[in-house]
Amino acid sequence: MPPRTGRHAVWPDRIRPEVIAAVQECGIEHPWAHQALAAEHALDGDSVVVATGTASGKSLAYLVPVLSTLLEGSRAPNGRGATALYLSPTKALAADQCRSVKELSQSLGTAVRPAVYDGDTPYEEREWVRQYANYVLTNPDMLHRGILPSHPRWSSFLKSLKYVVVDECHTYRGVFGSHVAQVLRRLRRVCARYGSSPVFLLASATAAEPAVAARRLTGLPVVEVADDASPRGELVFALWEPPLTELHGERGAPVRRTATAETADLLTDLTAQGVRSVAFVRSRRGAELISVIAQEKLAEVDRSLVRRVAAYRGGYLPEERRALERALHSGELLGLAATTALELGVDVSGLDAVVICGYPGTRASLWQQAGRAGRSGQGALAVLVARDDPLDTFLVHHPKALFDRPVESTVLDPDNPYVLAPHLCAAASELPLTEEDLELFGPACADVLPQLEAAKLLRRRTRAWHWTRRERAADLTDIRGGGGRPVQIVEEGTGRLLGTVDEAAAHSTVHEGAVHLHQGRTYLVRSLDLADSVALVEQADPPYSTVARDTTAVSVLETDTEIPWGAGRLCHGSVEVTNQVVSFLRRRLITGEVLGETKLDLPPRTLRTRAVWWTVTEDQLDEARIGPEILGGSLHAAEHASIGMLPLFATCDRWDIGGVSVPLHPDTLLPTVFVYDGHPGGAGFAERAFHTARAWLTATREAIASCECDAGCPSCIQSPKCGNGNDPLHKRGAVRLLTTLLREAPEPPEERARKGAAAEPDDRPGDSASASGHGAGGLTHGEAGDRGGG
Repeated sequence: MPPRTGRHAVWPDRIRPEVIAAVQECGIEHPWAHQALAAEHALDGDSVVVATGTASGKSLAYLVPVLSTLLEGSRAPNGRGATALYLSPTKALAADQCRSVKELSQSLGTAVRPAVYDGDTPYEEREWVRQYANYVLTNPDMLHRGILPSHPRWSSFLKSLKYVVVDECHTYRGVFGSHVAQVLRRLRRVCARYGSSPVFLLASATAAEPAVAARRLTGLPVVEVADDASPRGELVFALWEPPLTELHGERGAPVRRTATAETADLLTDLTAQGVRSVAFVRSRRGAELISVIAQEKLAEVDRSLVRRVAAYRGGYLPEERRALERALHSGELLGLAATTALELGVDVSGLDAVVICGYPGTRASLWQQAGRAGRSGQGALAVLVARDDPLDTFLVHHPKALFDRPVESTVLDPDNPYVLAPHLCAAASELPLTEEDLELFGPACADVLPQLEAAKLLRRRTRAWHWTRRERAADLTDIRGGGGRPVQIVEEGTGRLLGTVDEAAAHSTVHEGAVHLHQGRTYLVRSLDLADSVALVEQADPPYSTVARDTTAVSVLETDTEIPWGAGRLCHGSVEVTNQVVSFLRRRLITGEVLGETKLDLPPRTLRTRAVWWTVTEDQLDEARIGPEILGGSLHAAEHASIGMLPLFATCDRWDIGGVSVPLHPDTLLPTVFVYDGHPGGAGFAERAFHTARAWLTATREAIASCECDAGCPSCIQSPKCGNGNDPLHKRGAVRLLTTLLREAPEPPEERARKGAAAEPDDRPGDSASASGHGAGGLTHGEAGDRGGG
């Protein structure tokens, strides 16, 4: 990708000269054009979103007007005539930003007083932050649980609040994004109570329609600044497909070398050559595994290099995270295997290479991660290592889908009643909820409020609704998880707390017999106590990793929309999903070879959510030459592959969706394939699938047809989490079935309209978790998204 030259501008003349001087002391003579424009909007009182590439100076674009305003406010009698609130999705990013603000504002003396306020802030410091800090850095969780419920203690800060900075706002998507949207509406309402109306300054990676997403997030009109004027060095981007091995997987399918093993090799080679590199990995376990393998291989070359490679992920203790961040900044660390806790966060400068282990789910995330290399305008290397799944394989063979398409837009739905209800309760406990407030929270309030009254959570007195319970309303929901309290992971011998895992993910990640990694050490789960939310583990060194398998059944509650596809139907509506983790596989490390399967006895979980489903008729099956003996395998194969491909069209990731296929479903009385949102009440992904169904299923058909295997493999129709052991699957039947279905698919109106603009649909990655059970019409196959926690 060729280099790009930068375009300079001048700061608006309303910026205080002391702030401009402080920026120049940091070596920045003139701003880029997009920075100056964003600062101009901020000073005019317009909420603005800056959506430009990584390392384009977004932080400075909002910091300069904020610091200038804080400086003005420092003249007030209490020294705090203006305040600003900064929100980041991760603690690491807030800590890093606090360092940057302190460095930048050094010459401004005590006029700017930044402070981090999060779960790690010692209690003795919290009172000082509330009384004296004028730039408070926190996260949406702390705003939801800590600041808003105790707003009277923050009254002097909120009264003077001029700016709210929402950093990395493209990460607020799906259910988490919908929760954050409601938290921001609660913040605006409490500010109004104290007479302030802050301007929102949002920073986003490049995204489609950033102003639209920012408006849905904040509920306010937002101006967009998306023309990136910063320079960029040349970037060499490699698409890397691991080689086939001699091994055979389930049903004799060919097996590729794992993306984890390839990434570890690349990180080892780069570190041995003194190249500063980060490998981004989807899972905590993957990050730990890659760092361990790289350290072992480096020990054979030069023992002094071993301590220069480490792993970084969420779930570490605060002091462990800070120490790793410092080592990376100083150059003491050469190679780092990291989860997205780092992608969002730390300003890692001076990297020479980025290795991305598996497609990260969206093109926005891909460019965000690749952009970490070559930060000071020098050339850099980015490598995308494909996992053995349908989406990654499709992308390395269809590079145009990565390089020639715009990034996707962000999907969030603040009107989801499961999201809205707890926030209406929290809002009512903060200040009684009036009729005038309802417009702020959206049209769905009219349906949700009577339900909250009936449940005796809210009571209406005269003109307002009041919270009736003794417990804290903010504890009704965990804005990152699927609800329920997190499961604590405790070392059996010592009682030491190693970390936590979301309740929703506990069944599939810390079941009895699961392998759990923490800081490069391997633990085996001895027991999972669901009643007390505790998993007991002991240190061990098994030569395998574990992956859970589950079974799923779906029943249709209500069909909202349906479109004829020839004789078949494409539908969207509400469903109830029953999912049960039934067993786990042990897979040999590095090769991925299956060593065995162990049954589990865990209770089923039910979920009411939204789904898209399609049916086919007897005539369509005849036309596709699909007899009863291959019907189950054809549907099952099409379902696996379609779940794998959906992230290219909706901003979901692999944990957000699941699916089921049934040769005869009791509700539709036809062969049916379902794909559903893995969150209560839905997250907008199934709806997106419904609206882009023709393009989505066309890509699915192409992914299966173009795979070079004979009868199906993990690159096309096999799923690692399939509770049926990937049986039955019929590759050629799936291609014929989709061909017949698509022949009669109507062109959606939005696609016809879009053809003029030659644009393509929305996207995000995913593979799926799979499952099986026995429904009324025979075999039910499901992939249940084992949703990752926050």
